[in-house]
Amino acid sequence: MRNQPICDDSSYIAESFRLDSEYIGRMARLASFKINSYKLSGMNGAFDHTRDELRENISSTLMHYVETAEVVSLSGFWHSEIEN
Repeated sequence: MRNQPICDDSSYIAESFRLDSEYIGRMARLASFKINSYKLSGMNGAFDHTRDELRENISSTLMHYVETAEVVSLSGFWHSEIEN
């Protein structure tokens, strides 16, 4: 008879949290680099073209606000709110 592997939910949750935390940290660092690059481009008039590209990049990647109702709707909460 084979021994079934023991599922350890706590280690799975801890590993998921660690991966999420690492990802959020990296994305925050990337956002900080983008904002600092934009600030540095404002110090010299020779970077006008680059500043416009950086402004567009920041606007398209960092400035996305999503309404909470939209998130709840997309997750299907309204279809099965009893189960939640």
